[in-house]
Amino acid sequence: METITLNSHVGQEGILHLDIPVNIINTDHKLDSLPTINDKLKQLFDILTNKKCLIILDDLQNIFIPSQFAGKYQPEYQDYQTLFKMITETQHQSSVILISQEQCPEMECLDEELYPIKSLELSGLDNPEILKNTGLKNKDSWLKLIKLYEGNLIYLKSISILINKNYDDQVADFLAENTLHITNQMQSHFYETFHHLSPQEQQIVLELSKFETPISREELRQSLNLSSVDFNNGLQSLQQRYLVTKIKEDKILFKLSPVFQEYVRTCC
Repeated sequence: METITLNSHVGQEGILHLDIPVNIINTDHKLDSLPTINDKLKQLFDILTNKKCLIILDDLQNIFIPSQFAGKYQPEYQDYQTLFKMITETQHQSSVILISQEQCPEMECLDEELYPIKSLELSGLDNPEILKNTGLKNKDSWLKLIKLYEGNLIYLKSISILINKNYDDQVADFLAENTLHITNQMQSHFYETFHHLSPQEQQIVLELSKFETPISREELRQSLNLSSVDFNNGLQSLQQRYLVTKIKEDKILFKLSPVFQEYVRTCC
């Protein structure tokens, strides 16, 4: 299998440019020399069909419209939607990995036999060894710290710096305060996250943040002044952003990410 480094950008004319190394194309011309996006996509799929390739696209969430429900493409990035649809609907022998903090419709599939699409939600890490080179002390407390911050490496890096500066690396002293600290770096990150949400999602998040335990869809719906359509679309969108988790027990329950919930409670 060959790995393609697929560099892409949107030109001033709003057209998606796909830059693929010439050595894997059976022509003397790069894709950008072709006149239309359809010509470029056709040649790309000739490659994906004739060669076994791996394409990796990261930070996909940056092409979606802010302040609307998850997975809506910005107008200048609509050609990506065409590309992803073709990848799922056209027969080829290659693989594509999309990495995103926000799901698009093309990443979801109910029938994996009909459409070979698999979605993997990456959970946090739970191995104390991830803190090995941070300089933190009280190793027996590391796992508790990791669980408190959901095993998220970005959160753990930020809180490790705070513990280093304010607690002289003493994790036990930090945990003894029994407080979920939201650092300045986390606040900046969550500020962008919250203001990226649609107004309907913001209402749902603010209401969910009031509950200490997971809540049913019916209870949450009754406490909000949203239409049924806006409520259901908003709740689905928050799950597509990995901010709300669905829990299957005797009945279906929903909860916010604990660290994000603490930010909403204290800063929104």
